[in-house]
Amino acid sequence: MITIKKYPNRRLYDTSKSQYVNLDYIKTLIDEREDFTVIDSKTEEDITKSLLLQIISESETDENQSLLTNSLLKQLIRYYDTDMEIYVRQYLEQSLVHFIEQQDQVQGMMKNMLDNNPFNIFNKMMEENIHMWTKKPKK
Repeated sequence: MITIKKYPNRRLYDTSKSQYVNLDYIKTLIDEREDFTVIDSKTEEDITKSLLLQIISESETDENQSLLTNSLLKQLIRYYDTDMEIYVRQYLEQSLVHFIEQQDQVQGMMKNMLDNNPFNIFNKMMEENIHMWTKKPKK
């Protein structure tokens, strides 16, 4: 578990690497599926969620990169403070986990298809043959 400390001057410090980091570094941790927590340096309070929301908020300002439409946001807001809030949270989380697992499987299948492409197999055979032909015989 990586611990990131957020200081009053808004700087982020990765305690595992003993260096200051930025939001792009946090995004990289997320992309690499690293487990981390962000704590306030003064209060020791876990502020991971607020930092993640900040990253989402900054990403959502770019319409070309936006995932959350106005309609979707309104629908989500409607579920706050209702009996269904916990079910919606669980549903969304499980749906995204399942979606990501499916994406990983598809990417694995595509990589396998490319690796087993007849042209790639032919190229590998040719490389092996060239290597054998150019190898000097032992005396």
